[in-house]
Amino acid sequence: MSESLDIALIQMRSGIDPQRNLDDAAVLIRQAAADGARLVATPETTHLVQKDADKAFAVMQTQDEDPAIGFFSALADELDIDLLIGSLAIRIGERKAANRSFLFGPDGALKATYDKAHMFDVGLGQGETYLESANYQAGEELVVTEAGGVKLGLSICYDLRFAYLYRALAQAGAQVLTVPAAFTRPTGRAHWEVLLRARAIETGSFILAPAQGGLHEDGRRTWGRSMVVGPWGEIIAQLDHDEPGVLSARLDMRKSDEARRRVPALDHDRALAFARNGTTKTT
Repeated sequence: MSESLDIALIQMRSGIDPQRNLDDAAVLIRQAAADGARLVATPETTHLVQKDADKAFAVMQTQDEDPAIGFFSALADELDIDLLIGSLAIRIGERKAANRSFLFGPDGALKATYDKAHMFDVGLGQGETYLESANYQAGEELVVTEAGGVKLGLSICYDLRFAYLYRALAQAGAQVLTVPAAFTRPTGRAHWEVLLRARAIETGSFILAPAQGGLHEDGRRTWGRSMVVGPWGEIIAQLDHDEPGVLSARLDMRKSDEARRRVPALDHDRALAFARNGTTKTT
């Protein structure tokens, strides 16, 4: 295992034109690689943010057809980096898509994919409602892979609210957990930092959270504030805005082992049952 890893998170404001989004992402990815990053990660829905389902499906393609796959594969190969594309909207049926992460290796090979497991079906009030399950198929599998000599556990955005997923990834060996996201402004303001830090503390893992940010072409507003969190819950690096940019950091991988030795909570699972009649037994 590598003792350290130079990483970079790409913050974007993706729009409705996939090719323009690819070009915008490439500029920032090249900048990150030039600054020394060996693992670069982009946010959720890197090449398409379009809330109108009809318009989204009009440009969405299958994995075999989507030019983004070859585009990012070639870029990873050219720059000799591990490149995690936080997610792409990939058509898997006439009116169904997958919200899918792609990890490309330094030779351009596709090393792993992950489909978002938890659908963002929420009503935030003031007319802000989302029903991701109407158009997207939830993933069924956890994914632990390798990048830059470390074990990487994959997740996407709303997955962040489900602590069991991250615990399972960490117990399967992941020391770096990725959370590419397009958090809304209300949930981002209230929950983004605290949830990221909680998942890091619970698992003794590094958290890499590249985000979408700002007012998008389709009218959606996202929180930005990309973050790197350490295994003790400390903020290693963060952007304090929602503008596109690059956030770089060096991860000292020994810190994960140290945190897990100090508080070995991953080894302390217990099977518990509720007391009969839903009451707590007292003495």
